[in-house]
Amino acid sequence: MSEQVSKVEKKRISILGCGWLGFSLAKRLLGSGITSMVKGSTTSEAKLDIFAGVGIDGYLLPLNPDAGLDADISGSFFDADIVVIAVPPRMSQNVAGNYTAQMQMVAEAIRQSPAKEVIFVSSTGVYRDLSQTAVERDVQLPEQSAQPEMVAAENAIAALRPGKTVTILRLSGLLGYNRIPGKYVKGQKDMTTGDIPVNYIHRDDAVGIILAVVRQGLQNETFNITAPFHPTRSEVYVDSCAQFGWEAPTFRKPEVPPSFKVISGDKFGKAYRYDFKYPDPLLFHYQLDEGL
Repeated sequence: MSEQVSKVEKKRISILGCGWLGFSLAKRLLGSGITSMVKGSTTSEAKLDIFAGVGIDGYLLPLNPDAGLDADISGSFFDADIVVIAVPPRMSQNVAGNYTAQMQMVAEAIRQSPAKEVIFVSSTGVYRDLSQTAVERDVQLPEQSAQPEMVAAENAIAALRPGKTVTILRLSGLLGYNRIPGKYVKGQKDMTTGDIPVNYIHRDDAVGIILAVVRQGLQNETFNITAPFHPTRSEVYVDSCAQFGWEAPTFRKPEVPPSFKVISGDKFGKAYRYDFKYPDPLLFHYQLDEGL
């Protein structure tokens, strides 16, 4: 691909969902020289002081489809050049259809805003375990997906086209720092999924890739974002437990091998230039004391 010229120098960027991923992205943006202002939304008033302490313009912005968005607050928040949506479904109420309704509400607010470009952070969890390599075209409709609500949310944001440029990034499992795979399985016995390949992305690379998209220019496309190497779960679990002295899980082979998927990141690699900091999940950086 020919070199793209940055289209976003000194632009205003709003991050909807300034949590574990979004907060790290905001801090990187502030030091990048490509934005004049970073706005971040949260549903926790206590985080506003944390945002202010690092230079993020914080907004308390609950996403309640029944109540709607506060017009004054949302109007100011979405007054940006680029909007990054990093609100995972698990943050929504445990009600079927709520996440889709949230994103439809957000899409309408963006439609009425001056923002011209949108990055929607989705998940490779949309792909079913079909024991094959998953590519972007495999899932375009909710009924094709293991997570129909996520795809419905993608489509609600994608419907902003052609008036807005919408890039959808389907991230594999986010790990790094205090998100340590072994922490969640230490000491477990007779796990049956040890031989299946993993699909992970380190947070540093997820942030770096979003920055690369911003610098090199958004596209009206959907991209899988995953580390290039796919070791087995047993390798990742045992290795990360060993790093912290935890009891590693044990594994047994099931009578019927479990289904799996291997996420392909080839489409992104052909569209953008990016060198992974952590291409191999066995070499991810972790630490126990990391907060927000």
